[in-house]
Amino acid sequence: MSILFKGRNSQAEAYQKSWLLNMYFVIQNVLRQGVHSLGEMWRTPAASLMTIAVLGLSLTLPATLYLVVKNVQLVSSGFENAAEISLFVKKDTTEQEAGSLVNRLRLYPEIAQVDYISKNDALAEFKVASGFGQALNYLDENPLPSVVLVTPTKRFTSAQAARELLLKLEQEREVDFGKLDIEWLERLNALLSLLRESVITIALLLLTSVILIIGNTIRLSIMDKKEEIQVMKLVGATNNFIQAPFLWTGIWYGLIGGLFSFIAIVVMMWWLASAVSHVAGVYQTEFILQGLSFNEFCLLVLLGIALGLSGSFLSVKRYIDAIEPDKI
Repeated sequence: MSILFKGRNSQAEAYQKSWLLNMYFVIQNVLRQGVHSLGEMWRTPAASLMTIAVLGLSLTLPATLYLVVKNVQLVSSGFENAAEISLFVKKDTTEQEAGSLVNRLRLYPEIAQVDYISKNDALAEFKVASGFGQALNYLDENPLPSVVLVTPTKRFTSAQAARELLLKLEQEREVDFGKLDIEWLERLNALLSLLRESVITIALLLLTSVILIIGNTIRLSIMDKKEEIQVMKLVGATNNFIQAPFLWTGIWYGLIGGLFSFIAIVVMMWWLASAVSHVAGVYQTEFILQGLSFNEFCLLVLLGIALGLSGSFLSVKRYIDAIEPDKI
């Protein structure tokens, strides 16, 4: 019995070694075909570079538009919670009544912060900001009302929730009317949404064209090697074996094209960085352009590889299968 078990174990070990050896030869053959296809591209540098440049630039445009959306969102993110409500107090309200209003508002669960600006403070601030300080001294009375600045909690900073809170606060007896400056933010978000949809549409059109261009390039390569493919089929080569170098060519196109696109984006961001810094300096602020992160870089390269592989796969499946030895 023990001899039987030893025999079975030795058979299993032999099978496992045979399977590993076969996998080693398969991987070695695949890598050899990949290197061979790269050498074939090197023998036609002009055509290969043109195809890579088309693929890279087609990836660069949607990637650049994506970065524009990304950076604009970074700029606007600081205003996402800017749903500040200004409550204008009635003119006949005393300072004591205004203080009572402020204390009541601070008890609201929807409100994170309440700031009170008296009409005297408002007039003093207006004198400094307007430059009409001396002229304003001739006024018989202060025309400015007291203002209560209300900052909602994070839960109530959306446009709809902030409007509902504004309507609620306007019911206070000391409040004349309120104002919510959030419409500009809604317009900005609408423009960003339109820009995102435009990026997706442009990307789909360009990426589809990339697949067609690579597919046509591989088709021309197949037609140039038609006789060679016929001979390979005569000696027993399978379609999968013949297709592998062309698939590798598509992968190389995609990989190098993705790297080309990344380099173009880096150069473009470097070129625009000084202009953006100048604009930010005019507004007395600082802003650093955000480029592609490591994950986004990997996604860009993988997308290029997927496009190259898709274009080459469509061509090889259609044209290599149609080539038969009897047509020599």
